[in-house]
Amino acid sequence: MPELPEVEVTRRGIAPYLEGCRVASVVLRTPGLRWPLPEDLARTLEGATIRTVSRRGKYLLLDCGRGTLILHLGMSGSLRVLHAALPPRKHDHVDLVLATGAILRFHDPRRFGAMLWSTGDVMRHALLARLGPEPLAATFTGRLLYEKTRGRTASIKQILMNSQVVVGVGNIYASEALFAAGIDPTVSAGRIGLRRYGKLVEAIKETLSLSIAAGGSTLRDFVDSTGNPGYFQQCYWVYRRGGQPCRRCGTAIRHIRQGQRSSFYCPHCQR
Repeated sequence: MPELPEVEVTRRGIAPYLEGCRVASVVLRTPGLRWPLPEDLARTLEGATIRTVSRRGKYLLLDCGRGTLILHLGMSGSLRVLHAALPPRKHDHVDLVLATGAILRFHDPRRFGAMLWSTGDVMRHALLARLGPEPLAATFTGRLLYEKTRGRTASIKQILMNSQVVVGVGNIYASEALFAAGIDPTVSAGRIGLRRYGKLVEAIKETLSLSIAAGGSTLRDFVDSTGNPGYFQQCYWVYRRGGQPCRRCGTAIRHIRQGQRSSFYCPHCQR
């Protein structure tokens, strides 16, 4: 599933082609993705100018003035800016045809993605209203995470993947950041002190930033807006390296299950 870095890579790739452009028409090839497509979506978007392309967590937000188009890539979705003459492939479900002659094409083999329309304050939408802070924002600090975890008995790995605590730190990046911070993923979040939370937040920001710079991680289906894969998976310290020697100390990386998700860590480097 595309995580925050992959969504941010997509946002940066499509924004220069969309911002300030008028939507000439919309082509719908499916009645719905994870949820039904909004009624009259084509009529609503036709003639609208896309003011900005922003991101909240794993959601892309296209501000069209009269409302906001909310996009989610789901398990296997991708957005690419293409020439309008390029014929659609299987699973190319929606095209936003721009007045420039380009199209924004939504491709989603598993159809777990979403395309929704919101009027008014989009941040009050049910999908966004309860999201936690952005991990790359200056307001996300070690003290904030420390205060949010007082009295919490869940493991720190599970807490980091709770979108009401912090958004976008998915399975891959939680594992990698915890290794960078030297914290065992099974430790109760409430037992971690302020100093270690400061180090963890720094590790989260650095890990996410490095992944964005590398074009994200490609596991199965992800490609960026130009069709290129991400390369951060070549830099993993622990994720999907169960049984292999730690790149730092040589100890075998452990693979466990936490909340039905895989976790990878070094028992020597992470305490």
